[in-house]
Amino acid sequence: MGNFDGVHLGHRAVIEAARQASDAPLGIVTFEPHPRQFFNPDAPPFRLMNSESRANRLARLGVEQLYELPFGAVLAGLSPEAFARDVLVGGLGVAHVTVGADFVFGKDRAGNVATLQDLGRQLGFGVTSAPLVGTGGQHYSSTAIRRALTMGRPRDAERILGHLHRIEGEVVHGDKRGREFGWPTANMRIDGLHLPRLGVYAVVVDVLTGPDKLSCQGVASLGVRPMFGRNAPNLEVHLFDFSGDLYGQHLSVGLVEFLRDEAKFDNVQTLIDQIAADADQARTVLAGA
Repeated sequence: MGNFDGVHLGHRAVIEAARQASDAPLGIVTFEPHPRQFFNPDAPPFRLMNSESRANRLARLGVEQLYELPFGAVLAGLSPEAFARDVLVGGLGVAHVTVGADFVFGKDRAGNVATLQDLGRQLGFGVTSAPLVGTGGQHYSSTAIRRALTMGRPRDAERILGHLHRIEGEVVHGDKRGREFGWPTANMRIDGLHLPRLGVYAVVVDVLTGPDKLSCQGVASLGVRPMFGRNAPNLEVHLFDFSGDLYGQHLSVGLVEFLRDEAKFDNVQTLIDQIAADADQARTVLAGA
């Protein structure tokens, strides 16, 4: 049980502890939206992954059941005792609950691991507290991942995540300028997600749906397209050696290496030349990754 934003190595330690603790089917109890969004809706976007991306990552780790509890005023107002009794036991019928050592729950974050263990003894379910894990004296955390991405260091984020930081979602219609320039792109919205450093990245891409399911490499621009006066960030991905229609399909785009900051160019030809140079650099990076 937890938020599992990013599904980093610390989260994986909790999942493995749960796998070892009980013979019951392995499930995840999490919350949607993230409680932080509910309590501070005007804060800048902070999530590392959307619900779809989290579900895909958890499935890869062998999670059999995913319960996304709708987090709102009702759930936020439950005492630790009411949450354990009505949600964990009455609603989900848990046999055993595993959480990280820093887990808190219930109204005003009044419950902690010791509280959960006491309630488990009263209500008939086991509780395991998974110790925090990390490296270099620092615990793995979503905060550290966000910091690395903000600095344009996806490889540092990858070391904490245990996998590439990925942006997943549906391909939507854009301005189609890339196609006009000879560099067609798949456009994806990044609403609600923490923004990595804006600029150009070498990426790997999985096409998750549709007739063209495949894995390939590419180059991506994450930004506001200053050349054309845009101001809402999005992700534009050019897939190497691919031709096809991806509109409406879902992609998973892994950031491998930051190549350069986004820039405004004097004319379209200079932009096209830079895109070609970015693609060459991305191919070189990915060949050695």
